[in-house]
Amino acid sequence: MRLKIESMAYGPDAVAHADDGRAVFVTGAVPGDVVEAEVVREEKRLVKARVTAVLEPSPDRVEPRCPWASVCGGCPWAAMDYAAQLAAKRDNVVQSLSRIGHLGAERAEALVAPVLAPGASWGYRNKVELAVERRRGRAVVGMHAQGDSGVVKVDRCLLLDADHEGLVKAVSGSLSYLANSHNLNVERVGIRASRRTGDVEVALWTEPSPFPRAQAAKILGDATGASSIVRVITKGPLKARKLAGTERLDGNGWWQERILDETMRVSAPSFFQVNTLGAEQLVQLVLEALEPGADDAAMDLYSGAGTFTLPLARRASWVDAVESYGPAVGNLRHNLERAGIDNADAVGGDAGREFPDEGADIVVVDPPRAGLAPDVVEKLSTLDARAIAYVSCDPATLARDLARFEEAGRFSPVWVKPVDLFAQTFHVECVTLLRPRS
Repeated sequence: MRLKIESMAYGPDAVAHADDGRAVFVTGAVPGDVVEAEVVREEKRLVKARVTAVLEPSPDRVEPRCPWASVCGGCPWAAMDYAAQLAAKRDNVVQSLSRIGHLGAERAEALVAPVLAPGASWGYRNKVELAVERRRGRAVVGMHAQGDSGVVKVDRCLLLDADHEGLVKAVSGSLSYLANSHNLNVERVGIRASRRTGDVEVALWTEPSPFPRAQAAKILGDATGASSIVRVITKGPLKARKLAGTERLDGNGWWQERILDETMRVSAPSFFQVNTLGAEQLVQLVLEALEPGADDAAMDLYSGAGTFTLPLARRASWVDAVESYGPAVGNLRHNLERAGIDNADAVGGDAGREFPDEGADIVVVDPPRAGLAPDVVEKLSTLDARAIAYVSCDPATLARDLARFEEAGRFSPVWVKPVDLFAQTFHVECVTLLRPRS
């Protein structure tokens, strides 16, 4: 197929239209390209294709900085100029609010600000994950290939902080060596590295099985100088793994990062933003939206290890923080205690079931990609709060939830500010301010 590329989808692919009007989702293209593409899959209403030749390159096409960008799934937008990436991300947010949120094109356009870029577009991550597969009897450690077609062996990741690029090669080499004499059952490997604290953690995600703890700690420690090496044990079906336990193999057993004025401890299973500068931008936007005062009662749902809980507690009279993931609740309680904060309550449990009874003047919610459960939207809509800050990592579920708030009739969005925590990818974080309808 010969195609003129029109836009980027919310995903790795670009979008064009075939002669018969069907949408064509094209891997490896940039808006403005004219390409020759090979059909991968045809359906009644759409076509999947991949570029075989760029006939006329877009003005926004660039040479990817990463030599593996065309095969690795980690940076699917790397061939697009960064300013064009930001514009495409904003457009995806606007389209989601308009179509999924039923806000209409004009209102959505007025709500969404330009995308904020908090730092460099490469070398911004404090964490990368490596994939592991067995190939001809040997362990291959690297990155997921495009389209989930196995593992690409790499010796560095240019999205990881430049001071720690070598960790990828050190970890993959160590695991390949260990796997020659042991059946490790390692499914993936998390590497966290902080330029600010100097902490480095290697987390091995495995099934319950015999494991060479001492040898793994020695080899990985010598290769990486890690301050923490842990084994995270999970069990259950592949798509519904549950935490069975965590073992400290060497070092602290946790990783630390500094966010603005706070030092956060995070254990390997717990979520933490992969972009430190971006996380600081999110905190600043939440504080801007909520304007916490000394007499305010605050609520932090899906609080994690306390990224928003701690700065809110410094400014408000009280914070009710709710988090469902056990390890993160432990991290939150430690971080509050270490910071000397005694005006916050860390509650473990589902946000709907553990919804604080006392109400709040201001609220921040930072749910996972699935967004807010319907009962949480209902309960938030009964609050006599002056502001809600909704932090979202998925424009589609954000749009759906804003439609639910609108239907409930209490809160409406005032502004949506996207933040690019994930340069070279289609992902974008958004902070939305909701206020009571006047």
